[in-house]
Amino acid sequence: MQQIDLSEIGLRAMNKTLHAQAGDTNQTAWEIVNPKGAHAIACGLNAPIEVTVKGSTGYYCGGMNQLATVNIHGSAGPGTGENIMSGKIVIDGDASQYLGATGHGGLIVVKGNASSRCGISMKGVNIVVQGNIGHMSAFMGQSGNLVVCGDAGDALGDSCYEARFFVRGTVKSLGADCEKKEMRAEHIEILKGLLDEAGIEADPSDFTRYGSARNLYTFDVDNAAAY
Repeated sequence: MQQIDLSEIGLRAMNKTLHAQAGDTNQTAWEIVNPKGAHAIACGLNAPIEVTVKGSTGYYCGGMNQLATVNIHGSAGPGTGENIMSGKIVIDGDASQYLGATGHGGLIVVKGNASSRCGISMKGVNIVVQGNIGHMSAFMGQSGNLVVCGDAGDALGDSCYEARFFVRGTVKSLGADCEKKEMRAEHIEILKGLLDEAGIEADPSDFTRYGSARNLYTFDVDNAAAY
């Protein structure tokens, strides 16, 4: 394993070193120590490497990730995994607001809780949260899956499109045009696969599915008050 002490070489040199790894690199395991809440750690990775951050992180850790696995042994600041394209991010602690914003693919796992706007404008990313999520999560969620093993805050899925939301606990309120959906066999299979991939033991049949009522796809004056 290659180790980088962030307090010694600095953020720019650390990210430059990780960016230099190509798809055929034999240096596939990296450990970052002394992160001290620094912002933009391990952003823009584009190789099948595994990066373990030994501590909590600031803004945008793992942003724009492709192919890499990023393990955060601590809590994560705002915008972690923003615009993730593929790969995996695992957070051992809690995640701050707008986790996985605009994510197009890949998987983000939170072993603790996630804050407000989790999965905002998600476009294909899968997010699994072992605890609770905050208000306005998955606002304008277009595609992908948000799995919540705890409770969800106010306005879940406001103005969503075709993203799916699975919540085991309670939902404080649903956002505009989001409604409870039937949990069919194919959804049980999707949820089971996501829980298995995230390493979380939970019974898929305990979850409720939510999604778009499809009334706000195009403007209709009769629905004006709901916008």
